[in-house]
Amino acid sequence: MSLIVNDFVKTFGQVKAVNHLSFQMDKPGVFGLIGTNGAGKTTTIRMMLGLIEADQGEATWNGKKISRESLRFGYMPEERGIYMKTKVREQLEYFGMLRGMKRADARISATRWMKRMGVLEYENRTADKLSKGNQQKVQLIAAMINDPELVILDEPFSGLDPVNTDVLRSVIKEMVREGKYVILSSHQMSVVEEYCENLVLLNKGAAVLDGSLREIKAGYGHTRLLISAENDVKPYAGKAGLVLLSERADEMEYKITGDEMARTFLKSLTDAGVFPVKYEIREPSLHEIFVEKAGEAE
Repeated sequence: MSLIVNDFVKTFGQVKAVNHLSFQMDKPGVFGLIGTNGAGKTTTIRMMLGLIEADQGEATWNGKKISRESLRFGYMPEERGIYMKTKVREQLEYFGMLRGMKRADARISATRWMKRMGVLEYENRTADKLSKGNQQKVQLIAAMINDPELVILDEPFSGLDPVNTDVLRSVIKEMVREGKYVILSSHQMSVVEEYCENLVLLNKGAAVLDGSLREIKAGYGHTRLLISAENDVKPYAGKAGLVLLSERADEMEYKITGDEMARTFLKSLTDAGVFPVKYEIREPSLHEIFVEKAGEAE
């Protein structure tokens, strides 16, 4: 199975929201569609699912244009997509039948998912009587009720408290174990780093980075050094050519050129009798890479 997005273009007035975007997903797992607000993520998703028409390009699943007939998909939009004045169970069964399920099957699936998400006690309440977190859970159930092959989650963690965030995390991991294809759209880079093996990074509608997250980060090498010491290390860092990126209460982060610079700096500290309690060399985070790439695009 494979999902292919080929040369998507979408313009609104004078604004090119999506600019010749292509990517593909060849195996189950979580694929990251990332970028800042306004980068073109949601527009791309809506074109993929046929909710809006692309000016150019197409999205296919196993060689066929994506539709309800060619693919069982679930979509959890960033904005609320549930009926606020309708009881939870009623609308979940309705969403199931809209996707071709028999009512009895939709009822069984709704019950199973409401138990799984901890909202079964609210089945006869209207959605507007639920907390924001529980509304988010109902929206996820609506996306999952027909056991989709492809699941698209647009900013799924937005506004969730820590408890509900953990529930959603466990569901995403469950999807991966079941071999589903999941597209995670987010501007929260830490979330993407946690789940995504592959990604495409958008800036102003165009891809500025794509491929394996592991390979992307490895390509940058070890360019960050976290250090914590009882003594002041700034004079030594300045002499060694390290660039201070941030200073927190208990540690500092420096930009380095690689392992050799880190080793030389450590030797200069120990020769001076300064012994760090923390000395961590690492690759840049996805957030740092994105800030750099977005800056290059500007």
